[in-house]
Amino acid sequence: MNDTPGWASPGSAPSDGQEAGVPRPSEPIDGSGPAGNWSSTQPPAGQWSPPGTSGPGPGVPPPTPGWGGRPQAAGWAQPPAAAKPGVIPLRPLGVGEILDGAVSTMRAHWRTVLGITLTVSVIAQVTIILVQRYLLPEPPSVDPNATGAEALRQAADSMQSSLIYSAPSTLVTLIATLFTTSVLTIVISRSVVGRSVTLSEAWTEARPRLLQLLGLTLLLTLMTAAIMAVGVLPGVLIGSAAGVALALLGFLAATAVVIWLMVRFCLAPPALMLERQSITLSMRRSAKLVRGAWWRTFGILILTWLLTLIVTLIIAIPFGIIAIVMDGNGMGAFLTGKPTDFGWPFLIISGIGEVIISTITYPLSAGVMALLYVDQRIRREALDLELARAAGLPGYDTRS
Repeated sequence: MNDTPGWASPGSAPSDGQEAGVPRPSEPIDGSGPAGNWSSTQPPAGQWSPPGTSGPGPGVPPPTPGWGGRPQAAGWAQPPAAAKPGVIPLRPLGVGEILDGAVSTMRAHWRTVLGITLTVSVIAQVTIILVQRYLLPEPPSVDPNATGAEALRQAADSMQSSLIYSAPSTLVTLIATLFTTSVLTIVISRSVVGRSVTLSEAWTEARPRLLQLLGLTLLLTLMTAAIMAVGVLPGVLIGSAAGVALALLGFLAATAVVIWLMVRFCLAPPALMLERQSITLSMRRSAKLVRGAWWRTFGILILTWLLTLIVTLIIAIPFGIIAIVMDGNGMGAFLTGKPTDFGWPFLIISGIGEVIISTITYPLSAGVMALLYVDQRIRREALDLELARAAGLPGYDTRS
């Protein structure tokens, strides 16, 4: 076990072989004799009392009070509640517990979470605003009365301008997500075992893994782009009505493949950060953890995306309306249907809204991914025992 509490050492995940601490079938349980032998000292045989007798027979303990004060036979008592040293109970988690654990981490470690998300969000939005204002070209004018080849040319120019305009913000958002995900994954891993961590400590631990996390993100992005190109390009090259239909079918097929792969590899970032594995090994670990639970993982990711979308709309719509109203030029162009040329008031107000959205959604997304990784390892590798030992709970072996 490495220096990160409760995580497997690099390259030696318990799911690749026999779980640690579980005796093999050929091993003696008590170590006193060959495998399969019973201990020399056996308890006395229990006695059974037929129905209607006044009490239990010799050797049978009296009934114990069960749940709700009702008598309950010995051996059928309710199992004790799972230990909860941190933000989640140490047992397989439900969907609500994963979401609640992400929110609880934000509340319990709000100084660290707010410090990283707010700082990164402000820097990212300032960069995006400056690039959009000073470096990007003006959007091309579109004639609404154009027809035929001219309309197609203007549509192509408009699409190209939109791609160029969105590229810097996409790149900056990607870098910001890398920073926040790396640091917040460390914070969440500590919060699971009830340990606090400062922003400097989390950054020190996450910094050596940033380049590998960037490489993993770029690899997944290139995989997505290549799959979409393979699906759409044949139909585009044909160029006729049949080509359009083929491109649409290829797009749908490529989208299905991309979704399947992204869910399969969604646990690679926390595996890379917490197990300190390479890019390829972290992808293999994610595929192994998701195997047999693809639909459950997909449902949790969709639910998280919907919650993020709701939060985004709740915040973005009011700030967008205020930004348009405060920007006189942009408001006039918006009402007359002319190309909008928003000024500083619009950019600043909408940027503040984006900062608030990022400050809320970054920890939620990172928390769900990290806790989903923990949940799958608890289900497949009994990670809860390692976490309990890392938390120093009584009754667990503290030897590493």
